[in-house]
Amino acid sequence: MPQHTKDHHAPPSSRPATETRFEAPRLYPTKNDLSQASRSDAVRLLNQRLAEAIDLQAQCKQAHWNVKGPSFIALHELFDEIYAAVAEYVDLLAERVVQLGGIAEGTVEVAAGRSSLPDYPLGLATGGEHVAALSDALAAFGRAVRVGIDEMTDLQDADSADILTEISRGIDKWLWFVEAHQQSA
Repeated sequence: MPQHTKDHHAPPSSRPATETRFEAPRLYPTKNDLSQASRSDAVRLLNQRLAEAIDLQAQCKQAHWNVKGPSFIALHELFDEIYAAVAEYVDLLAERVVQLGGIAEGTVEVAAGRSSLPDYPLGLATGGEHVAALSDALAAFGRAVRVGIDEMTDLQDADSADILTEISRGIDKWLWFVEAHQQSA
């Protein structure tokens, strides 16, 4: 059987995703007064949060579609509300990347390869199982966003830090709403 080797002259669409991504973020010229080094680092970090936000979005829909049990309608609607809020966070992150002269890397393939969120178990059914899994994902994303706030502050990118602060406040609210289904008096 012949050995297959990578064809580095193949069109980008047939190469592995890691070969078609930029090692250092490609930056378009902009009159934004942040240094090129800060913009490059911010783009890389924001694209990481973007991948995680896209993953979180998909996890919200997984829970929304598959939840069962006595709290079905409440959780079904809550998970959809969270999905809609996370869609806004995805847009904020992607647009900030582009404002800095970068390329928003928001494909499902990129998100799957980069996300640091816990994998969402596919066999869940009960409300309690989905609440536990989604609260884990929300908490992990919230933690990553707070790290991002500090990273943007270090880069002197107050606007990106502000966007991440807005997202952090929203994620904390949604985590509270989800966790309330696990708590009792």
